[in-house]
Amino acid sequence: MWESVGSLATGPWIYVMVALSVLLDVFVPVLPSGVLVITAATAAAAGSGAAATGAAPDILALILSAATASVLGDLVAYRLAWRGGERLDRAIARSRRLTAAQERLGEALSRGGGALVVLARFAPAGRSIVSFCAGAAHRRARDFVPWSALAGLSWAAYSVALGYYGARWLGATWLATGVSVAALFGAGAAAGFLVRRRPA
Repeated sequence: MWESVGSLATGPWIYVMVALSVLLDVFVPVLPSGVLVITAATAAAAGSGAAATGAAPDILALILSAATASVLGDLVAYRLAWRGGERLDRAIARSRRLTAAQERLGEALSRGGGALVVLARFAPAGRSIVSFCAGAAHRRARDFVPWSALAGLSWAAYSVALGYYGARWLGATWLATGVSVAALFGAGAAAGFLVRRRPA
């Protein structure tokens, strides 16, 4: 079945597709960037015997491309929100959820603890909320960027590991991909629950 995706999952194009998807999903959270990362990692496991010839994606390159794109997307959203001015402040003020998220994030960053940033990276739309709120609240880049980098690397490594080892254990089948995607969504649901449970 991997012959059907082989043309896309070989060569440098897979890294470009992964990077673009991850970069843009901070603005369009419905983009299936996690599914794409897992599918590429599954293809890497399926073609690992041919990895020496460059026919299969390299898992380290997948992790680096996804993590780098994640941080770059966060920074773009952060800078846009920083310059958003009163218009963005009014939009956040109209939403209790965004206002509460901004307060929790500000408190976490001011204490030097960015676990919320890492958790939010796994939660549905959490990355978008955190990046925009950090910029809108004019949080210092040195307080936000290291946690964004850790969040991006953690998410990328987890997603690639799910696809790669899922294919190793279950074979390079749609079942392995489905189980890996379900595990990614499960982590997202757990992260969302923990983010909501954190006291304001």
